This record gives sequence, structure tokens and C-alpha cells, in this order.
Amino acid sequence: MLSDCRSPKAAELIRLLDEAVDLDCIKGRCEKVKQILEDVFHSGEDWLEPQYLVPAHERYARRLLHRDPAGRYSVVAMVWDVGQGTALHDHAGEWCVECVYRGKIKVTSFDLVGSSDEPVVQFVEEKTIFAGCGEAGALIPPFEYHTIANALPDVPSVTVHVYGHELTWCHIFEPVEGGYTRVRKELCYTAD
Repeated sequence: MLSDCRSPKAAELIRLLDEAVDLDCIKGRCEKVKQILEDVFHSGEDWLEPQYLVPAHERYARRLLHRDPAGRYSVVAMVWDVGQGTALHDHAGEWCVECVYRGKIKVTSFDLVGSSDEPVVQFVEEKTIFAGCGEAGALIPPFEYHTIANALPDVPSVTVHVYGHELTWCHIFEPVEGGYTRVRKELCYTAD
């Protein structure tokens, strides 16, 4: 969970998300979470404390904002410095809603061709979107394969991700001859 110094705005965001994740239907839950994040972050107000907005030099920063005590969801802030992005990856079969808090990001989604159990898998690029402050998207498996990158040439971008549980690992897909190979990647949080 967030520390006891949680800002009143962050506490309000968590209260709204607590209500949203109680919906039984995953699609409905994601739509509600998406609407909350868009409404909250579109204003451009400061909802996150400054320590969550600091980039990391070696890779994008990933900081836990909230872990639901009942295990229903988690909230993570990610800071994308200039030139930073992800490999092609999944969310380990879990739903996610991603919203831009500051800046602009580039998201490219992919469709898996065939089975992910093969040693070498194939993807077809589906679409690329550029999202700005207050714009959000949902990933509901099996539609979860994508890349994310900072779309700004001179300043960091910040996104907030709400996952269906605490995402501690995912698969990344590394290019090889004839396609991609799936590799399990343990995820960690950025130390301050």
C-alpha cells in the first residue's frame, strides 16, 4: 500500500478504484477503471506525489503506488525518460488499464499468430497509437501483447497502470530467426 503520507488526492483515487474493481465482469471493470483514470488525470492536476515522477537512468522507473489488501488490484506509476520503452511483452494473462499522467506515449499492439506455447512465436503488428495526458487504454487477455515508449523527444512521460493483481512477472518476446522467443521476466520496483 501507499505509505501513511498518502495525499488526499491519492486516497480519493484509491477509493474510486476500490469501487470499480468490485464489478464481476472483467470488461466492465476495465471500462470503469479506464473512465476513472481518464476523468482524474485529464485535469492535469497533481494527483501523484513528486517521488513517483522521477526518471531512472538505466531503464524506465516502475513504482508501486498501491497494493489492494484484498489482492484485487495494484496501481503502479511508470516514468519513461527520453528514449525509454519496453520490449514486446504480455501481462501474464492479467487485465490492465494504462493511462497517461504526464507527457505522451506510443503504444503498439500486436496479435499473436498461433499458440504462445510454441518455441518460436509469430506476431502481427495490429496498430500504433499516441496517447496524451488523460488518455487510457485497457488490455484484456488474450489481447495483451504490446510495447510502450516515451513519444516525447526532450522530457519524460509518466503513466499509471492498474493491474488485476500485483504484476511481479511477465513474458517478454525477444526477436529470433523466424519470429520471437518467449522469456519470463521478473519485474521489480525502482529504488528511490
